[in-house]
Amino acid sequence: MIQINQLKLHIDHTKTDLEKKIRKILQLKQEDQFSYEILKCSIDARKKPDIFYVYSLGVKTAKESQILKKIHNPSVMIYKEKHYHLPDMGEKSLTNPPVIVGAGPAGLFCAYLLTKAGYAPIVIERGKPVEERQKDVEKFWETGVLDPTSNVQFGEGGAGTFSDGKLNTVVKDPSGRNQFVLQTFVEFGAPEHILYENKPHIGTDILSKVISNIRNYLIEKGAKFYFETKATDFILTGNKVSQVLTDKQNFESQAVVLALGHSARDTFEVLKKHEIPMEAKNFAVGFRVEHPQSMINEYMYGKAGENLPASPYKVTSNFPNGRGVYSFCMCPGGYVVNSSSEEGGLVVNGMSYSGRNGANANSAIIVSVTEKDFGSSDALAGMYYQRKLEQENFLRGNGKIPQQLLGDYRENRLTKEYGSFSSQTKGQTVFADLRGLMSEDMETSFLAGMEHFDKIIPGFNKCDAILSGMETRTSSPVRIIRDENLESSVEGIYPCGEGAGYAGGIMSAAMDGLKSAEAIIKKYRPSY
Repeated sequence: MIQINQLKLHIDHTKTDLEKKIRKILQLKQEDQFSYEILKCSIDARKKPDIFYVYSLGVKTAKESQILKKIHNPSVMIYKEKHYHLPDMGEKSLTNPPVIVGAGPAGLFCAYLLTKAGYAPIVIERGKPVEERQKDVEKFWETGVLDPTSNVQFGEGGAGTFSDGKLNTVVKDPSGRNQFVLQTFVEFGAPEHILYENKPHIGTDILSKVISNIRNYLIEKGAKFYFETKATDFILTGNKVSQVLTDKQNFESQAVVLALGHSARDTFEVLKKHEIPMEAKNFAVGFRVEHPQSMINEYMYGKAGENLPASPYKVTSNFPNGRGVYSFCMCPGGYVVNSSSEEGGLVVNGMSYSGRNGANANSAIIVSVTEKDFGSSDALAGMYYQRKLEQENFLRGNGKIPQQLLGDYRENRLTKEYGSFSSQTKGQTVFADLRGLMSEDMETSFLAGMEHFDKIIPGFNKCDAILSGMETRTSSPVRIIRDENLESSVEGIYPCGEGAGYAGGIMSAAMDGLKSAEAIIKKYRPSY
């Protein structure tokens, strides 16, 4: 197959226009037959109002080697497809199934690979199956009554289930894991366009169905799922794990994957009790900031982009005080959601459905946090700092999402009403004072960042931009140390995914889940 990169066509082009361009680039005659597939597609709006789709294509035709010899174009080359392969089994006997703690993307994809390899893993998850979890989350948003084990953070699919369903990652992928994950999503119900979009997403509405389909397949093929089952402790025999204790039953295993997610604070405390090596990890906190999606679209596309998808954005800056300020988990056409998981604490996140057709764009505008901010080198100090912020945030809103307009935040006055647009939220809201949640140094950086971003996207620093407090769980505040074989210093424990400090989103977590499964396969051979 021949690969063509940087094939550019106006946004109004037709399929015929695309095929004509392929013929022209490859110098094909009218009678020459060919087929093609889209490998990548992105939007180039740098020269608006002239906006283009930019394609990378794979083309199959006769005499490909001859065509490549006669065409001297750096954008035309032989296509080298990445094939993901299961590793060979190790020789060490595995006498009990691997146990995976957590059914987020890391845990699910670890289970998927182990199941395909014949290991029949056990997955334990403190929350509920995604169908029941959705009902609990909707009830919480409507009533404010929280189920600490079934919410936006806990339950099948992990925290990413109630997000934008973003499937892009910056992780380098020579092994083909990235494409394998995307193809698996498609196999279980995701739309095919995620295979080639530059920044694919499927939205929480589609993602939840895909997760359910994956789980049903795994059960059919021999995996076992235990929902509403919380890991409470681990039995270590010498320097090896031998058992996982839960609030329902216990599981013997020589291979335990800790796909905990970034909110499993009680489990982190159990690991610390056993002196399993961990370290505090830098993260960031801030506010969800809403703007009209039409404002973002007009900046990104101009008037020519009326029929294009809701546009994302990414902004970042660094200041002399060492603080980084940047956008995180940007949700085009999305909603600000109450993502709390602890009584007396409140945290927000962003979410979009697959259509991304909400009136507002929202993003977390966050400020970097280091050990200096939480004042301790203890491995869990960052976690306790997060909890303290969430508890104070809860008090500011009396259990509802506290909100303040940017102009009022800047002038340190209470907001009385929305400005030119209203908030798009899932969960109850109230106007409240958000000043003082962050340190003075962090607040200064946040406001400077908003002012700087206004120079990039005009209107970003507008007075009636809506702030929602607080986004604290941007990433895990903890890293569970592992070696080159992805194993803790305690043999048989495999820290994995975002909660363990090795991923930052659905795709990177899923890919890390694959890596943990590969490590188990390379070491063990099932004998049960």
